[in-house]
Amino acid sequence: MTGRIVIDVFSTLDGVGQGPGGPTEDTSGGFRHGGWQGPLTDDVVGREIMAGIEALDALLLGRKTYDIWAPYWPSYGDGAANPIAAKFNSVPKYVASRGRPALEWEGSEQLGPDTLAEVAALKERHREIHVVGSLDFARTLIDAQLFDVLNLWIFPVVLGEGKRLFAEGIAPGQLVLQEPPLAAGTGAVLLRYGPAGRPRMADIDPRDD
Repeated sequence: MTGRIVIDVFSTLDGVGQGPGGPTEDTSGGFRHGGWQGPLTDDVVGREIMAGIEALDALLLGRKTYDIWAPYWPSYGDGAANPIAAKFNSVPKYVASRGRPALEWEGSEQLGPDTLAEVAALKERHREIHVVGSLDFARTLIDAQLFDVLNLWIFPVVLGEGKRLFAEGIAPGQLVLQEPPLAAGTGAVLLRYGPAGRPRMADIDPRDD
């Protein structure tokens, strides 16, 4: 079995991916706009996100997202009333961290120092591994082209500040669109990309027309 690594990112038009889920989700750096995704979510967005959650059989998280989620999702229990909590609580959680996270969330395991090699090995153990939030860690995987799908949700809102996936210093890379974009009624758009190596350069010459 060779599984795939899927990165799920929720981004504003100006590239901010911090704190989409709620006002107190991630206030680091003095971020004041948490919860910006909620008013722009509709049945289309919800259906696609839920389909991805149902398909995953492991979570791969950076330390910041893990520390936010570890006390949050277990509080909902494992019942059918909250299928997202039930799934997240039941699957293995792999944590990328240079520190020593408490790992109190059942089913959690810290990756070792050779993180990229261990991430690659996870594809032999799981069918579909999702990276959610975890912008710094997602950037590391994109730099290394160590992913199979980037689900990039872009929402029609501009915040002007906050953490970005494609921040200054990210390694040059090219992506390929895997299927036509999906537009929601709120103006949110899902772009589903795969890795395509390093950028190719060329002149744009009007004489070529």
